[in-house]
Parts: sequence; C-alpha cells; structure tokens
Amino acid sequence: MVFMNADKGATLGVLGAELIDPAAIEQMQRAVELPVSVAGYLLPDAHLGYGIPIGGVWATRNTVSPYAVGVDIGCRMQVSIFDAAPDSVPTGQLRDAVIRNTIFGAGQAFTGRQRNHDPVLDSSEWREHPWLRQNPKLLDTARGQLGTSGGGNHFVNFGTVESPDSTSHLGLMTHSGSRGLGANIANHYSRVARRLRPELDRSVGHLAWLDLDSQEGQEYWRAMQLAGKFAAANHNAIHRRIRDHLGLQECDLISNFHNFAWIEDVAANGDTVSAVVHRKGATPAGKGVRGVIPGSMATPAYLVSGRGEKSSLQTASHGSGRVMSRTQAKRELHGMNLKAEMRNKGIELIGGSLDESPEVYKPIREIMRLQEHIVDVEGTFTPRLVRMAD
Repeated sequence: MVFMNADKGATLGVLGAELIDPAAIEQMQRAVELPVSVAGYLLPDAHLGYGIPIGGVWATRNTVSPYAVGVDIGCRMQVSIFDAAPDSVPTGQLRDAVIRNTIFGAGQAFTGRQRNHDPVLDSSEWREHPWLRQNPKLLDTARGQLGTSGGGNHFVNFGTVESPDSTSHLGLMTHSGSRGLGANIANHYSRVARRLRPELDRSVGHLAWLDLDSQEGQEYWRAMQLAGKFAAANHNAIHRRIRDHLGLQECDLISNFHNFAWIEDVAANGDTVSAVVHRKGATPAGKGVRGVIPGSMATPAYLVSGRGEKSSLQTASHGSGRVMSRTQAKRELHGMNLKAEMRNKGIELIGGSLDESPEVYKPIREIMRLQEHIVDVEGTFTPRLVRMAD
C-alpha cells in the first residue's frame, strides 16, 4: 500500500500501484490537490476515467461533483440466489428466459404492454424537481428503460453460486444502472458545475463541483437520489421478470451501488470529518456491508462483506479493471472467435464484443488478494451463461 501527501493536506492512498497505470494515479493526485478535497483512494482495478479514475474514491467538503459520481448514476451489481441446484434448469431454458425478458443497447427500451412498472415512476420528484419537471420526456424514457441494460460491460448472467461451506445454488447476476435518466442528469449538472467553476484548469475541469448548500447542489443531489432509486428498480425488474418466467424461488439477494455519492464520516489526517464520498466504479465496504465484485465474462465474481477499513475510505474495487482500452482491444484481438473461446470454457455467450473479452481485464484473483484487509469473501459466482449487448 502506497500513500502520498498532496500539497493541500489531503491524503491519497493507492492499493496495488503496480497494477495501475501511472496516468490514473496522476489523475487522482490532481483531484486530491483541489481545495475541497478531504481524502482520496485508488483501488487496484483503477484505470483512467473522466474526472477521477474508474476505481477511485474521492471525499470532499460539503460539495458534490457530478462527473466524480459518473455518467451512469447508480450503476450497480445485483445477485439473486435461488432455492435451486445449479444444474436444475437446462441451459436452453435459461437462454430463453434471458432473451425474452431483457433488452440491451444504448437507447433501447420496452414498448406497450412489455413495459415494467415500479413505484419510483410515481415519485413526486418528476413533478417537483425544478429541472426534471422542465424535461418531462425523461419520465417516458425511464418508463421504457425500466428493466433494461445498456451496452459496454453491462450484463445479465446465470451461474453457480458457491458458499465457503461448498453449498451451491443457481444464481442470476446483473450489472446495469440508471440508463438515459442518469446520463441526462449527469451531463446537465456537469455543465452547470463547469460553468460555475471557470477558474479550474482544463486538466481538472471534469471535476467541477457544486456546493451542497447551493440550489444547484441540492438539485443535483435530489436528482442523483432519484436516479439511484431508478437503478435499483431497474435491477429488480430484470430479476423479477426472469425469476417469474422460470418459476424460481429466491432465497437471498445481494445488491450494491458502485457509481454514487454518500455523506459519511471519513478519517483524514488523524481526525474524523463528515464528507461527501464519491465512489466511481468502487464498491461500498463498510463493516458488514454486502457487495458483489465481478471479474470478466469468463472468471468468477466474488460475493463479499465489508470490513469497515478506514484507510480505503471503507471501499473495495468494483471489478478487476481494464488493461486495454476498447479501441486497443478491437485492434489487438481482431479475428478472435469470442463465442468459441467462451464455449471452450463451458460458458454460453449471447451478444458480447471483443472489447469485453477476458483478455482486456486484470486478474481478478490478484485484485481480491490485495483486498483481503478490506472485504471478507462470502461466496463466488461462476458464470454459465452470459448476455451482453451485441
């Protein structure tokens, strides 16, 4: 573990620096040097992002930065564990359930009677929030996209959940967020923040922040909360449709955000202070807090419980992290038959693209080894069927 002191008194912790691109460490260093910073931390899956790296945690004083939360507000993981043996449902039936009940891709949505419903769509915020009420089309976007997944690394997977006592169950794991709603909120309030911080250097422009005491800060905070509730409802709709289609009974559920901001007590320079903790591609790991840390489409995901480690700002990685950009992956892996490669590993792939190949990710077992002081492993999810955007 490496610690560096920033000029402004905030502290940056880096875990697994040998696995992290120096440019990502430099990006996080610039963040903690800003005057609103309390502390920062990089997990071993970190790689460059907008504002702060994906895999970064940034604690600030009474301010929130839309881009430090991320464009996909409320992006999260969810695992349903069913009261069924891993091989109790034929792969063909799992495939049929996933294809019939999920939609993938940017802008894709359910129509007509296929649409899902959740109380979040009835929230008074759609009518009372100053910006949302001026953009009523976002509610219709949310209605259509409830129960859907985007592109990139979002997925719906079936697999085997195994606990430390070797008990095995059939499991369903999803990765998705707030879709068009979150993206529109993030982009609008990031523009507002940048307009309010014209003095910021271009290198940190995406980290423009809003004071929580300001109207703009309160508006963003309220919109972020709504997007988070929508993201949770989005996962619930996916799980409910597939579970009901197959007639399965759920015996456990694990779910966590990894793109969000919370007000928490943070240990900084020997003191405990209240701060806004931005986790961008990072999993909450407070004492006893359960979470899901996936690997690649071909490697296990880990079901974990946080240990409340203060040095990491009570945060774990959100995955294994990329070692190739999407452009690099498409260039270097050109010609690979990804579906055949996955079949050889005993996994059926529906959709997917070369820029999400297992080769583009860091080794998840090494990532987890580095986090033994941050989380306890309560089980694993080994994929059997993977559905991603084409």
